[in-house]
Amino acid sequence: MSSKAAGASWCFYPADYKGYTIGNITGSSIGKSVRLSRALSSASLPFPKPLSELKIDVQEETETRIRVKAKNQIYICTYKFCHFSFDSTVAPMTYTDQYIEITVAVPTSNLYGLGERIGTLKLKPEEGPKITFWSRDQPPDPDRNLYGSHPFMLGVESDGKAFGIFLLNSNAMGLVKTNPVSVNYKTTGGILDFYVFLGPSPDQVIQQYSEVIGKTMMPPYWSLGFHLCRWGYTNTDNLRLIVNDMRKKQIPYDTQWVDIDYMDSYKDWTLDPNSFSDLPNLVNDLHSYGMHFIPIVDPGISNTVGYAPYDDGVQRGIFIKTHDNSSFIVGKVWPGNTVFPDFTHPDAENYWYTHAKAFHDKVNYDGLWIDMNEPSNFVKGSLTGCTTGNIDEPPFVPPITGDMIDKTLCTSAQQHLSSHYNLHSLYGHFEAKATYDTLKKIRDKRSLVISRSTFAGSGKYTGHWTGDNHSTWADLIYSISGIINFNMFGIPMVGADICGFAGAVDVELCTRWMQLGAFYPFMRNHRDRDGDGQDPASSLFTSTLPIMKKALEQRYRLLPYLYTLFYRSHTDGRPVIRPLFFQFPQDPKTYDIDRQFLWGSGLLISPVLVKGATTVTAYLPAGNWFDIETGVESMGGTHVFDAPLSKINAHIRGGVIIPTQDHDVTTTKSRTKDFTLLVALSTTGLASGELFWDNGESYDTTGGQNNNFIEFTAENARLKSKVVLYDYAVKMTLGSVVIFGVHSRPTIANFNGHHVPFTYDSNAKVLRFQHLNGDLLRTFTFTWS
Repeated sequence: MSSKAAGASWCFYPADYKGYTIGNITGSSIGKSVRLSRALSSASLPFPKPLSELKIDVQEETETRIRVKAKNQIYICTYKFCHFSFDSTVAPMTYTDQYIEITVAVPTSNLYGLGERIGTLKLKPEEGPKITFWSRDQPPDPDRNLYGSHPFMLGVESDGKAFGIFLLNSNAMGLVKTNPVSVNYKTTGGILDFYVFLGPSPDQVIQQYSEVIGKTMMPPYWSLGFHLCRWGYTNTDNLRLIVNDMRKKQIPYDTQWVDIDYMDSYKDWTLDPNSFSDLPNLVNDLHSYGMHFIPIVDPGISNTVGYAPYDDGVQRGIFIKTHDNSSFIVGKVWPGNTVFPDFTHPDAENYWYTHAKAFHDKVNYDGLWIDMNEPSNFVKGSLTGCTTGNIDEPPFVPPITGDMIDKTLCTSAQQHLSSHYNLHSLYGHFEAKATYDTLKKIRDKRSLVISRSTFAGSGKYTGHWTGDNHSTWADLIYSISGIINFNMFGIPMVGADICGFAGAVDVELCTRWMQLGAFYPFMRNHRDRDGDGQDPASSLFTSTLPIMKKALEQRYRLLPYLYTLFYRSHTDGRPVIRPLFFQFPQDPKTYDIDRQFLWGSGLLISPVLVKGATTVTAYLPAGNWFDIETGVESMGGTHVFDAPLSKINAHIRGGVIIPTQDHDVTTTKSRTKDFTLLVALSTTGLASGELFWDNGESYDTTGGQNNNFIEFTAENARLKSKVVLYDYAVKMTLGSVVIFGVHSRPTIANFNGHHVPFTYDSNAKVLRFQHLNGDLLRTFTFTWS
């Protein structure tokens, strides 16, 4: 029944196959229910247990969200939580116990999302057969199913109107994009539970999606600083040398991480007594400097009697079990033979908290890095193999890398909620939730969780890094589309390992990567244990250290703007990083661009991504744009900008006001510095912006209290502020205002009715006010004429 032909269906159907026929249709106040009956006997298909009848509920849940759900008794993935036609009649539907197929017609070829994957941002027709969903320990290479599962797709029609389709299904899945444009879904089970989002703007689609999966967690302010890590520090003394070298060279730097080499025999919640016994003192030293610390934790628990996390887990019965529930399933990971916590078990979170708290009492960490949680397994299935039944050897497997039990557990393994067959791709999601809740209980303030494996909705609990990438220019390029995708998936706290995790370190590549990484939402430099270190303080980068510092200083200045974008994401569901077409959906030239991106709606980044390049070709959509460093104005169109190794091009869109702050070596220090407003006037002299400010770590600051919120507007040579909320007592000093796009030299300027000095650059058309010592928590007015 299989087909090897490129683009062909995985199954050939009989010529008279009709799938299901429509029966009774009943209506209600919120939608319709449709009864379907099979039109062919079950013996005509190679898949067992076809359903003879289906009930399809179509509900208009909101004005912009439609839910299409096929009801049956198969496992359901549950959550607590029109310009577009959803047409599934273009091909017959198949619905069996372990094989579901449906084809949905879409009105455009401009399709995005569907991950986790590596490739171009826009889906290409030839890439369709290679989009698969089954979480896997797989370095981020093209045409592979990677660490997470996000069956969400966004489309943009020729008139700029957008829609989204989300299939809430955690089973293994394959997708094919066909021509004429339709999307063919094939899953190994579960149900069909589609959400259709009607936008009509791309931003609104993501906001509507976030209403279903949950909005992103609000990160602590310090987590937006620079993070440093490597696998292979080997001992505390080596790590301390790097920390001290970073300080000595005054490199902005907020959080130090450690990989598995800090552990005793790679066992969770332990310290190597010989090499890392002094780690608690180093962590205390980091804290005294206003810095933070994050260790790695893997889910594989060594099944060694006498090891407390194992003994306790056995007593609680919270490890994943074999197919017959007779024993705990045993695999092999870094500590050797391992068992795996079942994070769907009702006592798993208490178990996780118990051992996380005991370790926190020894090492005062500020967040957790949860890795290897697909879950990864160094043996296939288990140490004793898997069953030969339909669960471990299903009748249909999508074209994933390997098979469903390769590098993970037997799919017949049993968890509290269901079999691993159904829950596999949710493992990292449930671990992230348990870890988020654990840290909240331990620290009682915002922490940072970064998870390798994610699912739709994981952004409520965790950020993500794009995995074990390579030190190549191609990986540098692909990191952009990966980060944009995860912002569409509702996980905006995302970044790639800067300079690459594996491979030889290249000075030029690493320098360019530090520049690009300065605009990742999550900025971490990390590499493996082989080869040279690639921390900025390394002697390898003596010649380019000033360039790296410049990139970091620029990031730290922009953190108030970035933090405000995260606030908007947390409260409204808007993505932090977005492609150009999100802001300019009616401009078809933006549809294919994935080597530039926007911070919010106002800052366009155009990095160098080619070895040896000293210029960058960038597309500026309609309007006026200002170089963030010089203030030089450019109009919409394609430009070739100078880009020597010392520069990454970033442009503020006319009409936007960006709040910034003087940089320092940590966010703890930079948060006390003066603010600067960068005012980019539109061609009609207008601009607006906003600033959210709180203590950076409490949980109760985003619900309309314990924070400050300020709006800024510019019009008719007048800049004014409005203090919308003042509920956080703190000093906020306005030190400077820089206004781009002032096309004639003023003769006089006033700040709150008083004359103030200014400077004017007649070439760049930039007006500057400095040394203002203004109070941002009092309404102000600037005028110039």
